[in-house]
Amino acid sequence: MHVDHLRQLDSLGIMLVWGDEHLLGREISGVTATDLEDPERFLRPGEIVLTGLVWWHPDDGRAKAERFVAALSAGGAVALLAGEETHGAVPADLVDACRAHRVPLLSVPARTSFRAVTEAVYLRQWGDLSRLPAPHHALPENVRGELGRLLERGAGPAELLESAFAHLGTPPCHLLTSTGRTVARTSSAPALSAREAVRLLRSASGTTLRVQADATAYDAWQLHLPDTDAAPPRVLHEIAEVLAQHRHHHDRRRAARARAHEALVDLLVRADAGAPDTDALADALRACGLPARGSYRVVVAGVGAFGAGAGAGAGAGAGVGGAVDGVGASCAAAGVAPPGPGLALDALAEATRHLTSAPFAVAERPGVGAVAIVPVDAGADGTGGEGREPGDGLRDGFRDVWPLLLACRPDTALHAGISTLIPDPAGLGRAVVQARYALAGARTTAPAAAGPEASAVTAVDDLSTLESLLAGVPHDVRAAYLSSTLGPLLGESRASHGVLLETLEVFLAHNGSWARTAKALQLHVNTVHYRIRRVEALTGRDLSRLDHKLDLRAALLCR
Repeated sequence: MHVDHLRQLDSLGIMLVWGDEHLLGREISGVTATDLEDPERFLRPGEIVLTGLVWWHPDDGRAKAERFVAALSAGGAVALLAGEETHGAVPADLVDACRAHRVPLLSVPARTSFRAVTEAVYLRQWGDLSRLPAPHHALPENVRGELGRLLERGAGPAELLESAFAHLGTPPCHLLTSTGRTVARTSSAPALSAREAVRLLRSASGTTLRVQADATAYDAWQLHLPDTDAAPPRVLHEIAEVLAQHRHHHDRRRAARARAHEALVDLLVRADAGAPDTDALADALRACGLPARGSYRVVVAGVGAFGAGAGAGAGAGAGVGGAVDGVGASCAAAGVAPPGPGLALDALAEATRHLTSAPFAVAERPGVGAVAIVPVDAGADGTGGEGREPGDGLRDGFRDVWPLLLACRPDTALHAGISTLIPDPAGLGRAVVQARYALAGARTTAPAAAGPEASAVTAVDDLSTLESLLAGVPHDVRAAYLSSTLGPLLGESRASHGVLLETLEVFLAHNGSWARTAKALQLHVNTVHYRIRRVEALTGRDLSRLDHKLDLRAALLCR
């Protein structure tokens, strides 16, 4: 399929903005949808690029459009398709940049979805394959009939995959998500960890084919065969289409359950720290297919663009791509949208599916974030072992999976808070409060030496120090406590107050030892005594008392 063929598809309404005959005759190898400002590392030569232009603003001028188109040219893109919905028209700056870099530019009307464009491209490519001579064969009729019957009776992806490849000798094949979750595999395919699966998708070995279905950056399905000669190309496309039909039906059933999930989360959020009505809770759990007895954990997640938030929490997770061998490219192929409503929900749902095959409830509420209610089965959770509690596997599993999610959206700070293990559903209201507090802590804790993953996920179980406990206190409350406790020492008008603050910090760090404080500050011990007396006079605290020491230590941690 050539670039110019896109204009011939009347149902799409795509119009040419700029491009000459030679450029429009270039072959299309695939489609990438992105709103990253620099998508070069996610592109493959020969692809067309779909963008909603969310990354561009009229005040940005020519420079941002220039950088974006330069990245497309460097990545080998054969054309840019710009959506008109965001700005009403294709910006002139983008037209100029495309002309300068000789990248054909076409406009996509607001009525046309990017999914429709993507499907049109791949359907045309499949049609081209069907006209190729042997050895490009379609699925045998009996196999197609069997797959149709399996779809009708609601067979799962594993059964579909096994049946689809049986006539080819059942070669090893994996159906993977962008974050490395194994959706299904043939009986001859080895089990893969999530990190191994992501590296496999990133590698140049084997054949990887995207299953064209509604998906997020986190859960797009990829069909991967290690042996490129194990199946003809058209057969793979037809199998991918069968899997896309299965996913479409599965997602419709999932959407039908969404209202029950939202009702359960609303009930728990309204209950706050108290216990929700017993009968109402039992009904809500039953509607979600969740057990009325047993242990649970609650996870709350939220997002924010890097550099957009205040404090250290805004950058938590930066640099994670390197920690997982640059796996973001395999995720960007799913199409990247800017942070917004639903992104935290998508990420949390995919992370939870990594860790349990049992039913769980997940919904997003304004002002709260995405909330997952996850039953904990000690046996299925893999928590056996000395010194481990039921639910530890789930808590630790979120920490393991989170870097893979962060790598899918390297432009987005994604955080999560996890409650303690709740032994009975009656405590789920308290668990939501705990998880929200832990999320606040994850957002305000700066990345530590352990790496950004450590601060991206915080469990209430981790709040074992005064510093970690205070991390979840709202910023305004921390600021008010700091001002009321250390106010006289915080003013910039007197340099001596800064000296007193430093002395106080060192004094508390050395457990109130006059001699060690004097040595650390290279002062005479009498000078330390004088300064500490001044601190006591200005703050009204007595540093011979433990409770007053704790008051001042907490205030220092609130800075």
